[in-house]
Amino acid sequence: MKNQSLPKGLRVAVLGVGKIGGAIVRSLLACGAVVTGTGRRRETIERISRLGAEATVDNRLAARVSDVVILSVKPYQLPRLLDEVRGVMEEKIVISVVAGVKLSTLNRALGGSYVYRSMPNINALIGRSTTAVAEYTGDKRASFVESILSCMGSVYWIPEEWMDVWTALVGSMPAYVAVMIDSLTLGGVSAGLPREVAFKAVVDTLSATAEHLGRRDIHPSVLRDEVTTPAGTTIEGLKVIEGEGVDAALIRTVEAAARRAAEIGEAIDREVRRSLNLG
Repeated sequence: MKNQSLPKGLRVAVLGVGKIGGAIVRSLLACGAVVTGTGRRRETIERISRLGAEATVDNRLAARVSDVVILSVKPYQLPRLLDEVRGVMEEKIVISVVAGVKLSTLNRALGGSYVYRSMPNINALIGRSTTAVAEYTGDKRASFVESILSCMGSVYWIPEEWMDVWTALVGSMPAYVAVMIDSLTLGGVSAGLPREVAFKAVVDTLSATAEHLGRRDIHPSVLRDEVTTPAGTTIEGLKVIEGEGVDAALIRTVEAAARRAAEIGEAIDREVRRSLNLG
């Protein structure tokens, strides 16, 4: 999470505090915002209160008293939510983290609001999300939106048409990396290390390697070649990776996930438009 603060007294409503919504609430509170979170169930309201935010079941009230509104509900809940807040969203900045719902749909449903579409990932839970937001307008509002989302981690402005690929790559990547970490850990166990030692070593090495590449701004192949010595251990391992087609499998993984993200996104957006009578 970036060490920053938001304008004093800024009020933000997070409508729908689930897992990601809870991470957003924590991040905004850490940046100094006055946050109101909403939920339907008593345990959700209690959890929001424990985080230190104001809690309510009234989405309309939360939106009305806030400067910025973040939509964080499930896609099927969005039509009902938008109906509840109708008439109190004009001139507000609205950030949607609702998967699959396009800006064109949101803009039609929220006429008079300044709407941005965003996609954080699960690392928001530790203040290290890699978050996409569409689309960059080059004005003060865009800078303000970036400062809000930066409370969760790093922010990338992208064209909306990249959002499905972003979802497949960055949104899903923590799961891919978790599988890789588990497999490497099991490899260490198979070769003789205790599991807890292997796991911690894999996590530390993966984190340091990613930081290494970022700091030096080098292509991954450069680091690979620096580690690989003639007739050594690394080349033996790399031969297995190549022979098993791991590289190609990772490429196909992202491609398949991107196709599925596009399919799901189209279906979600179509259903939301139908529910809102937007044609």
